[in-house]
Amino acid sequence: MCLTASAFGHIGSPDIFLEGKAGPYSVFLTIRPPVVIPGIAEVDIRVRSAGIKQVRIVPTPISGVGAKFAPTPDVAQPSKEDPQFFTGALWMMGSGSWQVRVIVDGEQGEGRISVPVPALASRTLTMQTGLAATLIVLGLILVAGAISIAGAAAREAQLNPGESPQAAQISSARVSMAVMAVVVVAALYFSNNWWSSEASNYARIIYKPLEMSPSFADGVLRLEMKNPGWFRRSVDDFVPDHNHLLHLYVLRLPEMDRVWHLHPEMSSSGLFTHKLPPMDAGRYGLFADVVHQNGLPETMAAEMELPKVEGAPLSGDDSAGSQAALEDGSRIVFDAEQQGYAARKPYSFRFRALTADGKPATDMELYMGMQGHAAFLKRDRTVFAHVHPTGSVPMAALSMVQQPQADPHAGHNMAAALPAEVSFPYGFPTPGDYRIVVQIKRGGKVRTAIFDATAR
Repeated sequence: MCLTASAFGHIGSPDIFLEGKAGPYSVFLTIRPPVVIPGIAEVDIRVRSAGIKQVRIVPTPISGVGAKFAPTPDVAQPSKEDPQFFTGALWMMGSGSWQVRVIVDGEQGEGRISVPVPALASRTLTMQTGLAATLIVLGLILVAGAISIAGAAAREAQLNPGESPQAAQISSARVSMAVMAVVVVAALYFSNNWWSSEASNYARIIYKPLEMSPSFADGVLRLEMKNPGWFRRSVDDFVPDHNHLLHLYVLRLPEMDRVWHLHPEMSSSGLFTHKLPPMDAGRYGLFADVVHQNGLPETMAAEMELPKVEGAPLSGDDSAGSQAALEDGSRIVFDAEQQGYAARKPYSFRFRALTADGKPATDMELYMGMQGHAAFLKRDRTVFAHVHPTGSVPMAALSMVQQPQADPHAGHNMAAALPAEVSFPYGFPTPGDYRIVVQIKRGGKVRTAIFDATAR
């Protein structure tokens, strides 16, 4: 038995966070995509460099003619309290894979950075109750007024001043009012049909995520994906992200005290398979990330019961971990904010790798091309986000919007020894209790640690 749920990008975490370089300038970007299309995306830019004169922003599709001929950029507004913080709002007029280009002008010249943004309608906005009640009352007044005017016109329009209407005129007024009532009802009926038709057409563009059905037999996990009918979307057009078409997080429920980061392979169209490692019998939550060729990321979730799995040892980039201390006595330390965390506010979540004697680790390695990987999960599993040191944007999508000479991994492919500290830009979307799964690689082995955090 399994339960499924999905969302584009990340589950329950639509905001986009990116930390990178706009030319010579270090920037921390937060983009809140619109929930309806056409809609407005909110853009926050923190420039961590001095001497900034102006910041401009513009949205374009990731590919096609629209990507080559961008409109005139909007000027982001600087904060009155913080000269290095800028905000802006951008209209996104169509569904699909978009990008927001950020242009920073300063004393060191011009710098640019682009951020992939999935612009997808996730719901239909409803009218506020108070406004609906007001409009209903005004509409009833207009209907009554139109019918009354029709009756008055037939009854009194041809009377001389001081004359009273006769029986024929009163009868004519009643007929006119009846005819007007029929006209008004017909107008309301056809208007409602038109409105329903428009709503139905819009409902077709409401994003419907890929469906994922897990099953297990003979030691092999099968993940079958299906398009529920949202436009023409393929289940086999995925592109590698960190050299894998699919990243799968498996967590033991309900404690979420044990996690596996696996990489199933596509055996046929829409079907991924993987031989599971040793696992205890119980209930597990599954979160799977993919990126389409057009740059659209999707995360699918499911739950399933598993029997005791004897399994095969982990290999390649697959890894596992628990809340318990690392087996060699080393530690991953979470430098949490002393003031705590607020929902819908961006932070840099910092973690340090220490040896058994408490010293900074000197044997840090890249794990799938990055200094580390992190997963942010809400305790009720309504939020899941797979985040890198660059942010919440998949590297496969990020590489599609970078300049040809730019390498989205450049900040992490260091010839010198890697630092013993890694940070992840992210913001909790809603208040509540969260689990943070952090993975680094040291001495040829992936180390996993699980932490708790609360957003107020």
